[in-house]
Amino acid sequence: MVKVNCLNPIAKVGMKLLPASFGTTDNFAEAEAVLVRSAAMHELELSDSLLAVARAGAGVNNIPLDKCADKGIVVFNTPGANANGVKEMVVAGMLLAARDIRGGMQWVADNKADENIGKTMEKAKNAFAGSEIQGKKLGVIGLGAIGVLVANAAVALGMEVYGCDPYLSVKNALNLSRSVTLVKTNAEIYEECDYISVHVPLLNDTKGMINKASLSMMKDGVVILNFARDLLVNDDDMQEALESGKVAKYVTDFPNAKTANMDGVIAFPHLGASTAESEDNCAVMAVKQLVDYIENGNITNSVNYPACDMGVCTREGRICINHKNIPNMISQITGACSADHINIHEMVNKSKGDYSYTMLDLDSKVTDAVVKHLESIEGVIKVRVIK
Repeated sequence: MVKVNCLNPIAKVGMKLLPASFGTTDNFAEAEAVLVRSAAMHELELSDSLLAVARAGAGVNNIPLDKCADKGIVVFNTPGANANGVKEMVVAGMLLAARDIRGGMQWVADNKADENIGKTMEKAKNAFAGSEIQGKKLGVIGLGAIGVLVANAAVALGMEVYGCDPYLSVKNALNLSRSVTLVKTNAEIYEECDYISVHVPLLNDTKGMINKASLSMMKDGVVILNFARDLLVNDDDMQEALESGKVAKYVTDFPNAKTANMDGVIAFPHLGASTAESEDNCAVMAVKQLVDYIENGNITNSVNYPACDMGVCTREGRICINHKNIPNMISQITGACSADHINIHEMVNKSKGDYSYTMLDLDSKVTDAVVKHLESIEGVIKVRVIK
């Protein structure tokens, strides 16, 4: 029985996909697999029995990725599963920034006792008119699953859309509207666009990317939308830009003690992935990836190990090895098999940063001797017999 620990409630539609050979446990220490949403894992002790962590969502800053990789624990996320929910929030944010809907609603609430509110409104409504987004320029920084949907939606709304992503995948490029103009640098978007929507992960080189320097390149009255990660924006620099009029509105679903009290900020709870549809999609995707790794050794959408897929094993045996990405590993791994007279039918080796993953399909049963030999190789982190 494979023991699965859920650090957060996971949608039932996903949990139902766990095979009969899987069971849940409330004890994190004895789990072989973990499902998580937002729970912080940095202070948790990672046991030697833990094989994988699946994040039902895209962001993984609540998971100690390097610590997991060093223990041979594969961390998955679910990119794109909540993309539509976030896209709709971004579109709503643009409209709220363009048209003072909130101000108009507040005016109605403040004047609800006025028996002549219909006539009074005619005099007051121009204060909340705002401007249309059709024909305006939107810059999308980061063309992953969410960024592509945002760009395509904006095209459908009549906006002139620019996109920037040096790591644009073939899949996302094929899904991107031909009407989107691709640029090479963020600076081109800063200088050109009326609205800027950021959809990049929080990394060392993206932290605080919206700051005094980047803001100075933007048009006066620009609208910035951040539905990715709060620390992508320098709050002090944003406040200064809002006060000067450089930024007309800052729209985000990451309110904090500072931004919640800043004029010009439209902030609401982090709701993008909170719809029932998004939670279901994330749960299904997370569970499927987790089960495929446990049962078959395949890796899809890992953030700390490379993608690697050999399908379902049809040979006599399969071994999966998590190891360091250092020279001479392949020859030592294959040498361990040949020393025990085991023929390798098929092999896949992939690397990601400092770590590698090797899958071996064998023409004979896996022996204890070959497992011990593999485990003794310097740089090998974990050896798992799938079949």
